[in-house]
Amino acid sequence: MNARIFRGEIRLDAIPANDRCLAYGDGLFETMRVHRGEVPWWREHWTRLRLGAERLGIPLPDEARVRAEATSLFVDGGDGVLKLLVTRGAGERGYAPPPDPVPTWIVSRHGVPATPGRSLHLHVCGTRLASQPTLAGIKHCNRLEQVLARSEAERAGADEGLMLDMAGNVIGATAANLFATIDGCWVTPAIVDCGIAGVCRAKLLSALDAVERALPLAEVESADAVFLCNAVRGILPVARLGAREWSSHPAIAAARTELSRLHPSFLVEPA
Repeated sequence: MNARIFRGEIRLDAIPANDRCLAYGDGLFETMRVHRGEVPWWREHWTRLRLGAERLGIPLPDEARVRAEATSLFVDGGDGVLKLLVTRGAGERGYAPPPDPVPTWIVSRHGVPATPGRSLHLHVCGTRLASQPTLAGIKHCNRLEQVLARSEAERAGADEGLMLDMAGNVIGATAANLFATIDGCWVTPAIVDCGIAGVCRAKLLSALDAVERALPLAEVESADAVFLCNAVRGILPVARLGAREWSSHPAIAAARTELSRLHPSFLVEPA
């Protein structure tokens, strides 16, 4: 990993020990797919970051400076993953935020995760997502629910964990949104009380003319096809959820074709 750390405009050698993200998860992050040195969905990621910063009251660093530093990590024109982390910065002990915070921000370069050689096996996690509308949709740094759920999935031998809200409705996987085709229409869980409104999800909502609504687990289990998606890995078909199994479905192939028109990293090779 190649990373650069800043406090406002000043470059640092390390994250300060009193940074509020270390103590309280008081920050936001974005994880972006890089294609040949560029971030095709930069605007969409920055828009979500700005929304999160407004919700939490965290000042953002200068976008042009952040983008320049991020670009310099990929000066070789390579592919990869860019992670941007913005915290409220340093503060005194205690929950009360500092009156005039100076954000800490980090840009880091990572490799592209391996593409699974098969469709995914999901495990329904006992760890559920708590209701907190103020935090719903944004990518804040409080991720213990996902950590616990992913541990469950690992113990179950599954590829990913399916997470429900407190009412038992499906919200998504630990690190991806979910789409299911039901009665010939793509449906994705509404992100109202919890969950992340993914950038890839937003692109596919429009491209697939999908519907957002509450999605009970039983409807996912009876769907004609299911896939997960995120901005780093694109579309990942689901093959098994509990006792339910799915074979390959033309609707997922069509969705992948649509996504390939929206991001060059997810180009579909001709058959």
